[in-house]
Amino acid sequence: MNQDDKLNPDDRDFVTALASGLEVLQAFDQNSPRMTLSEVAAKTGMNRAKARRFLLTLHALDYLKKQHRHFELTPKVLQLGHAFLSVNRYGTMIQPYLEDITRQINESTSLGILDGDEVVYIARSAAEHRLMTIQLSVGTRLPAAYTSMGRVLLAQLPAAEQSAFLAQVRLQAHTERSIVEPDELQKQLEEVRRQGYAIVDQELDSGLRSIAVPVFDQQGFLLGAINISTNAGRVNMETLIGRFLPLLQEKASLIRMAVS
Repeated sequence: MNQDDKLNPDDRDFVTALASGLEVLQAFDQNSPRMTLSEVAAKTGMNRAKARRFLLTLHALDYLKKQHRHFELTPKVLQLGHAFLSVNRYGTMIQPYLEDITRQINESTSLGILDGDEVVYIARSAAEHRLMTIQLSVGTRLPAAYTSMGRVLLAQLPAAEQSAFLAQVRLQAHTERSIVEPDELQKQLEEVRRQGYAIVDQELDSGLRSIAVPVFDQQGFLLGAINISTNAGRVNMETLIGRFLPLLQEKASLIRMAVS
């Protein structure tokens, strides 16, 4: 096996117990912050005995706390993400540029990276007004297909990786505007690649409109994408393209010069 290839679950070097333990941790999210054994088993597809062993082990390691019949995450899980953020210090370096955007236009702006089918927020400057029904923060994950940062990053993928994504991604209608056909999404990604930015207009959440551009370092390595998200009733498309896009492009250029 090539050292860069991923193991298959049936490979003898694949540690199934570790994978299952991580699956249990990932089952806890904003919609399910506290769960019983039965709820964890149902959400992960494990039998109760298996789920119980992993819950009790994670509890013993202080990644979970237990109150009566319910389990929930502890702050110790932040250590898992802190290592990534510490190594990828560019998130901290980019934060002032995001805050400057918010100061200028009073809109929320973020830095995101691609992780599988999702965009992960690794830096964010939030405006006072709230845009979505969920609270966005560092660590938030959203479907890449329905976010402007996600489409910018998907458009940067090599052709083979992009084709693989389109072949397996599950598209669903979050709103009446959502793209649900892979061929249509592929056309969108081709357009994003050509023009250098992405706009997603109310495909993830009604009223949410956003624009994003890719950000690179001095060597041309893709760091992620930065976006501005706003309310469709407050900011029209002309403002999005005429004012917000040049501001994002300016900051992306400054970031490129600053990050070696």
